[in-house]
Amino acid sequence: MKLTALEIKQQEFDKSLRGYDKDEVQAFLNLMSNEWEHMVAKNRELEKRIDELEEKLKHYERVEEALHETLQTAKESAEQKLTGARKDARNKIEKAEMEAESIVREATQQRQQVRQSIIRLLDRRKEIIGGIRSYLEMAQESLEQFSKDEAALFDLPAEEDEFSEKLSEQAKRRNKALLDEDDNQLDDEGQSMPPGSENIDDLIDELD
Repeated sequence: MKLTALEIKQQEFDKSLRGYDKDEVQAFLNLMSNEWEHMVAKNRELEKRIDELEEKLKHYERVEEALHETLQTAKESAEQKLTGARKDARNKIEKAEMEAESIVREATQQRQQVRQSIIRLLDRRKEIIGGIRSYLEMAQESLEQFSKDEAALFDLPAEEDEFSEKLSEQAKRRNKALLDEDDNQLDDEGQSMPPGSENIDDLIDELD
């Protein structure tokens, strides 16, 4: 049974011959009425506070749920980005390795081409030097022969090209002799190496 402060204050009791003092009972009822009213107000305040706290708790629960969903979404997004970044990095590394292999292969081919070109130039240089040497030697021999035979000053050749043909034939024989002497000089691949090609690899390294 719920009692109000007014009901407590107006409560009446049956009278008897030796009953309680009416004023004391009334004073006690008034005191109880005031305390009851205070307790009811305090209870209402507490109930209101409980309602407010429950509302805040629900709000915090909704915030927590939203944060949990946000964190889960962020985690999934981060994992996807990390997976994509790893895949992209792996693809870039593979591409870089392939490009590096291609560059090394192309550089090796170019190095070999440069080496072959230098060898050909040295061969040509050797041929030119041999031809000049042969020509000078034949000219020296002819000069010596000419200086020894003074009577030849008054002789005319039967044909105009006889002397030139003789010099050409001697030059061919001397070139063949020089080439035969150089047949024993072979490089690492078994090719004929002309003079000056011993340091060809060092020369190519300097060009690189």
